[in-house]
Amino acid sequence: MQDLIAFWSYALAACAFAGVVIWRLRRGADRSDKLMLAACFATAGWAATAAIYGRLDPVTMTASNIRNLLWVMLLYDMAGGARGNWASGLKLVFSAVTLSIGMHLALSLVALFVALSPDQFDDVLTTGSLLRITSSAGALVLVHNIYGQAAGESRLRIRGPMLGLTLMWGYDLNLATLAYFQGTSAYGVDFLFRLRGAFMLVIAPLFAAAGAGQSPLKVKLSRAATFQSLSIVAIAGYLALMAVLAEALRHSRWDWGSTASAILLMLLTGAVALLASSRWVRGWMKVKLAKHLFEHRYDYRGEWLRFTDMLGRSSADAPPLSDRIVQALADIVEAPGGLLLVSDSGGSLSQAAEWNWRGPNPPAHGEASDFWTSVEACGRILEVDSLRHGWASARDQIAGVPQWILGDDQVWIGVPLIHRERLTGIVLLAPPEYRRALDWEDFDLLRTAGRQAASSLAEAQGQEALANAQRFEEFNRRFAFILHDVKNLVSQLSLLSRNAERHADNPDFRADMVATLKGSVGKMNDLLTRLSPQASSRVQKIQAQSLRPILLAAITSKRRDHDVRLMGDADRLALVDAAALEQAIGHLVQNAVEASTEGQQVTVRVSHSGDQLSVAIADRGKGMDAEFVRNRLFQPFVSTKNGGFGIGAFEARSLIAAMNGRLSVSSCLGRGTTFTILLPAADVAAEPELQPQRKRA
Repeated sequence: MQDLIAFWSYALAACAFAGVVIWRLRRGADRSDKLMLAACFATAGWAATAAIYGRLDPVTMTASNIRNLLWVMLLYDMAGGARGNWASGLKLVFSAVTLSIGMHLALSLVALFVALSPDQFDDVLTTGSLLRITSSAGALVLVHNIYGQAAGESRLRIRGPMLGLTLMWGYDLNLATLAYFQGTSAYGVDFLFRLRGAFMLVIAPLFAAAGAGQSPLKVKLSRAATFQSLSIVAIAGYLALMAVLAEALRHSRWDWGSTASAILLMLLTGAVALLASSRWVRGWMKVKLAKHLFEHRYDYRGEWLRFTDMLGRSSADAPPLSDRIVQALADIVEAPGGLLLVSDSGGSLSQAAEWNWRGPNPPAHGEASDFWTSVEACGRILEVDSLRHGWASARDQIAGVPQWILGDDQVWIGVPLIHRERLTGIVLLAPPEYRRALDWEDFDLLRTAGRQAASSLAEAQGQEALANAQRFEEFNRRFAFILHDVKNLVSQLSLLSRNAERHADNPDFRADMVATLKGSVGKMNDLLTRLSPQASSRVQKIQAQSLRPILLAAITSKRRDHDVRLMGDADRLALVDAAALEQAIGHLVQNAVEASTEGQQVTVRVSHSGDQLSVAIADRGKGMDAEFVRNRLFQPFVSTKNGGFGIGAFEARSLIAAMNGRLSVSSCLGRGTTFTILLPAADVAAEPELQPQRKRA
């Protein structure tokens, strides 16, 4: 009757797992699904051999080990081992479990192909029970850690198989333990072996519930989990090894000797006591294991390439730098969002940027100067959870943490952005789906990345401040030029008002006065337009122009009060902007007139040489020394005249350079000054429409 129960128990389990294989074959399968199919098929084969040959037959034992080996391979693939994404330490856990299964498989094959005596076969069963204890315990540790640290979407996919494996290996662990202590032939143990098939029948549907054809599994085991797994497996392996050695010595005829046994016992006891009592030894072992058995948590080269690429994006559709900084820091620890805080002049924290932020925002008016100063002084990564729950040590305490940060669990960590030992901002990160504790490697990488981000942010802020200063500089420069032009217009209008008292009855003077006033009003309106930030450059259009009308317009107003003569071939064509050239020559003629005494003539002479035209403005005034010409003449706000602004020569040279010309000066104290303007001559053949005008002029 009991044999019949055992047969149907295992036979129905075989049918159930065969049904799981058929069910999963009807669906799409990736690599993990194929391994699960193979493991389910092996489980069905093991149940079938147990039904046919019995649970103690070497064939059944061999099939059981093959089944366990395939399930461990599936766990390894689920955890990413086949893709090389893990630490060497965790591979040791898998290696230990696989080694235990392999040793049990080797014993089963020995029992299958070698004729053993009953006593020898009992020894194989006892050793097999010890190996099953080790492999089952290690496999349960792996299942717990892989499922516990899988992403949320991956947990839903593997929940059924993980529960099934937990129940399967949990049953095996208890059964192997009872078999070792009570013997495989004990009544209770034998009954549990017979019900093992029925138990597998019940859990078979769990293996059919795994999702297929979905996104790849996301499992990242932490270093702490790997240490725990390795420790538990090491303890189980140590106990199994000691039990195997004790069993071997029990059947051995060799007398070990009391002295050797005592020495061995003392050494083992001393090692265990030292490990248990000394924090230094435990710390040393942990560091050595982390250094030699584990890879780094981060691929630093890949992280740095990604980080610098994010900060350095310059495409038109790239978000602002502050937003990119938040995203780059969030990507390091897989945070779903973040917020950048800066301190305003009132000591309050304000939001400068955000990326996918769903947490609280800083209040409009909240004093946080103590918090800002404390973070700047310590420079450490803020573990908000430890501050919120009072876990932080005295060294990690931060003064004045705002309540809105502590009161919401959507704030996980804070990364200070420190540049040149000054805090430029704080990035608050939201917690990822798996809210793990950070370690020294996280802190080092985040702190270094924060400094790099702070440097980029400070550089951007410096560039913005420089751009603002340049805009003010441009405005001030325009205003200085305009003020100089206004001064010339005031001088012109003053002269006009003085002459009006004497020549007001002269119709020609009145007509000339009206024309002068209209011209002055037009120039003033143009000066106001040039103050606008949207104003275009003073040199707008360079084209072939006859010099005569430009020169006459520049010197006409000066002739009323001084003798200014135009000489040379003024009908030549030059590539210039007429308005800009008129303004530049007007400045130089005005300077020449002011430097000359009454009765001294000022000349404007045009000459031609090759592909250049020269316009020389000469006076016979007091002149300038060589040091002033060399070092100060073309510097703004430097003048030899009382009440002068020192802008005329500087502006004239700027205007002429913008027209691809050149301005030179020759001066001698007591003998006068000559300013020479070199301009590119126009090719008349290339401008045939201007040639008749030149002939008529």
